[in-house]
Amino acid sequence: MSSDYQTYTAGMHASMQRMMEDMHRDPPSGDADIDFLVMMIPHHWGAVEMARLVLSGGKDPLTRALAEAMISDQNGEIEGMRGRLAALRSALLSSDGEYPLLDGNRGPS
Repeated sequence: MSSDYQTYTAGMHASMQRMMEDMHRDPPSGDADIDFLVMMIPHHWGAVEMARLVLSGGKDPLTRALAEAMISDQNGEIEGMRGRLAALRSALLSSDGEYPLLDGNRGPS
């Protein structure tokens, strides 16, 4: 096994470990929507990290294209989830019982 491949696999394992730790960092909130977003953000970030790793060492053009698309798509998903999480947390603090509009975060208002 080459040292480049060993570096790649070590990076993949470290990325997975970070993702799992980040997914379980916050205790459950009691709100399924918030907990889903809190766990999915690091899950998607883990995919971005792994895609970057394969770009640094992968040679197959189709795998590389998939990784490039994944980076772009997942970053957009992360941005949308962060916005939605902030809106839901804000609504929880206002305690009016209404769900906030999506305002561009993955769907119509």
